[in-house]
Amino acid sequence: MTQTAVAPPAKGGTPRKPVSPLARLRDPAWYQRYGVYVAVAVVLLFNALFTEHFMTADNFRTQLVQVAPIVIVALGMALVIGTEGVDLSVGSTMALAAAFLPLYLGYGLIPALLVALLAGAVVGAVNGALVSLVGLQPIVATLALFVGGRGLALVMADGQLKQIVNPDLLSLGTGSFLGVPLVVWIAGVLAVAVAFLVQRTTFGRQVVAVGGNRSAAALAGLPVKRILIGVYVICGVLAALAGILATARLTASDPSSLGTLMELSAITAVVVGGTPLNGGSVRVFGTVAGALLMQLLRATLVKHDLPDSTAQIAQAAIIIAAVYVARERRSR
Repeated sequence: MTQTAVAPPAKGGTPRKPVSPLARLRDPAWYQRYGVYVAVAVVLLFNALFTEHFMTADNFRTQLVQVAPIVIVALGMALVIGTEGVDLSVGSTMALAAAFLPLYLGYGLIPALLVALLAGAVVGAVNGALVSLVGLQPIVATLALFVGGRGLALVMADGQLKQIVNPDLLSLGTGSFLGVPLVVWIAGVLAVAVAFLVQRTTFGRQVVAVGGNRSAAALAGLPVKRILIGVYVICGVLAALAGILATARLTASDPSSLGTLMELSAITAVVVGGTPLNGGSVRVFGTVAGALLMQLLRATLVKHDLPDSTAQIAQAAIIIAAVYVARERRSR
């Protein structure tokens, strides 16, 4: 025997009418929560019908490898945006991590990786301290390292591209497990880990609380400053990891170009994935879907011989739509 779902009673005990599917489709919250998944499905369906050789294992492998670093950076960005912040320095952090690798590979792979990740943690700690302790706006605090971080990376690399020949490091970018590239495995595991962090841990709930109302969180006794520093450190470490993986895949450390515009790609994935820019919510798997949508859209347009400028215009339209839906939801 089936039952019809009824909305919970309104104040006063009067039952509400069942919510129809059409009413849900008119609700901006539905689009913010599920719109990105529908968009990914639509793009895949379009390619299945109209794009030759798109729905193949080799092509999907290529798309996933290309989007993996964006996903990793976007996961950290989602945490930062969840606190009503932003980190413009993630691209420079990738370049800084890449610049450290050749300098310390002579001591072994593990020390080199730890130094590169530590560099990301230091960048994140500086950003977090400027935001939480000094009181700078996140866009201003991270803009400083957006410029200075890449400059430091170029100084460390003497402004030169350095070839990577360490086979263990290169295997991170080119190796696979069970037929799936290692970079894709790493991005997937991190997505699950960050989702668990947000949904199942005290720290994750504190991040959402700080983003929802920082003053109320402080009055409730939450360690707001420590939480803010923590999310920026996580973001910095994830950006450094993305820089390591990108360097391994490219077989070269190139601080002059590595991570360029990555901050915009990450912010786009987060916003399109349904995380509001005013904080108070973190949609981890929506962020992953947002990054995948942008990658599939660009690949689709390339397959149809359209210029890259067309892809940028299409992505801009999607960003505007996502921000509009979020604004409509807040206004209700």
